[in-house]
Amino acid sequence: MSQLHVIATLKTCYTGKFGVPRQSGLAPAAWGVVEFEPAYRRAEAVRGIEAFSHLWLITRFHRVEEEPQSLTVRPPKLGGNERRGVFATRSPFRPNRLALTVVKLDRVELDGPESPRLWVSGVDLVDGTPVIDIKPYVRYADSVPEATSSFADSAPEALPVEWHCAQPSSAAAQTVIEQSLAGQPQPAYHQDAEREYATEIDGWHVRWQALEDRILVVGCDPDCLEVTSSATDAASRLRQPGRRRR
Repeated sequence: MSQLHVIATLKTCYTGKFGVPRQSGLAPAAWGVVEFEPAYRRAEAVRGIEAFSHLWLITRFHRVEEEPQSLTVRPPKLGGNERRGVFATRSPFRPNRLALTVVKLDRVELDGPESPRLWVSGVDLVDGTPVIDIKPYVRYADSVPEATSSFADSAPEALPVEWHCAQPSSAAAQTVIEQSLAGQPQPAYHQDAEREYATEIDGWHVRWQALEDRILVVGCDPDCLEVTSSATDAASRLRQPGRRRR
C-alpha cells in the first residue's frame, strides 16, 4: 500500500477542539482556508474546482495522539452512556484517525505567494488539520434523501444564545461564536446549569453556561491577535469578488 501524503493544511476559526461543531454545516459561518503543501501548490491542481459549490475533505484527526484501546466508543449523541462499534460512529478515536467532511467552497484564491488557496465554510475541524485529499461533492451521487442514520438521524437542537457580557468587536466572529455554541458542544451527560465552559473561537476566549432552553455567554475576550487577524482577513476576502463557481 502506498504511503498517504499530506497535501494541505486546513486553517480554521477553531484553535481548540472543544467548541468545534460535531458535524460540518451546523455552523455555516465557521470558516476555513485550505493551504497546499509546496508540492501541490500549483494552479492546475485546482483547475475547474470553482464550478463546484461544495467539497469533500479527507483529513486526519491530528490532535488524537493515543492509539485506540478498544473498537467500541461512547457517542456523545447517546449521552456518553452507551457503546457502539467504532465503525458505526464518527468518533475520532479510530484506526488511522481519518475524517471525512463536506464544506462549502466560497472562493478560490489564485493570486499571492500562498496560492492557490481554497476558502471554505461550514467547517467542523480544528485549526491545523492535515488534509489528505480533496474531492468535489457530486449532488446526484453523494446525496441520498431516503437514507436513515440510526441514533444520528437528526441534527442537535440549536438553542438561542444570549449575551451577558460585552460582544466581540467583529460581527463575523460573533456569528461564528453564536452558531458554534447554539449546537451545544458541551458533553451531553453534563446537566449542571451552573457549570461554566470555556474555549477559543475565531480569536476570542469564550465562556458560557448551558441551560436547558438557552446558552448564556458570560465572558468573551480577545484570545490571540494572530487568529483575530486571520478571522478579519477571512471575512473580508469572502466578500471580495473572485473566481467562483459558474
